[in-house]
Amino acid sequence: MRCGTAPSTAYDDVPYTRGGAVDRTEVGALVRSAVDGDAAAWKALVEGMSPLVWSVVRAHRLSDADGHEVYQTVWFRFAQHLGRIREPDKAGSWLASTARHECLKVLKELARLTLTDDPQVLDRASEDRTPEQTLIDSEEAAAQAERVRRLWQELDALGDRCRQLLRVLMASPPPSYVEISAALGIAVGSIGPLRQRCLRRLRARMTTRGAV
Repeated sequence: MRCGTAPSTAYDDVPYTRGGAVDRTEVGALVRSAVDGDAAAWKALVEGMSPLVWSVVRAHRLSDADGHEVYQTVWFRFAQHLGRIREPDKAGSWLASTARHECLKVLKELARLTLTDDPQVLDRASEDRTPEQTLIDSEEAAAQAERVRRLWQELDALGDRCRQLLRVLMASPPPSYVEISAALGIAVGSIGPLRQRCLRRLRARMTTRGAV
């Protein structure tokens, strides 16, 4: 694990949806099939539940390297405990809770270290693109990056509670309130009202600054 790196949003431009979707009503059956050695069921679980795991990782603002390592660790732990999960239908809550636990472990370790910024790695433009097209693409990418930057800036200004909740809610498919509760330690009955307050505050901030 890379230590001494500052929390970042290095992978905020990566879509929240990864792989195929999975019907949450099928999770229990997929877990039981995976326990029996069904490779297709395991693949469906990883592809379908990865957006939930990534949303929890992003909610805790880990560096790119630490975020990917937590993601891998969560699935490793899941594989280790697959046959011992008492409620297979609630595997999403297990994954969310484990992701939160692993993120907090990383943050606790980083809190003891001097934080430094990661270097930015830029992709080289393809050699078969014209200079004009490269310039246009660069300007469009810069404009989009600025819109995203302003959104995350306003989201961060709301405070940790709102930022974490809204990031987890961005997962696709959307996590259940039980999974969100496991991921963030928020009472199920408080999630809806908190979500509404956070969205109102974010919309007000974006409107005030002309970012919408």
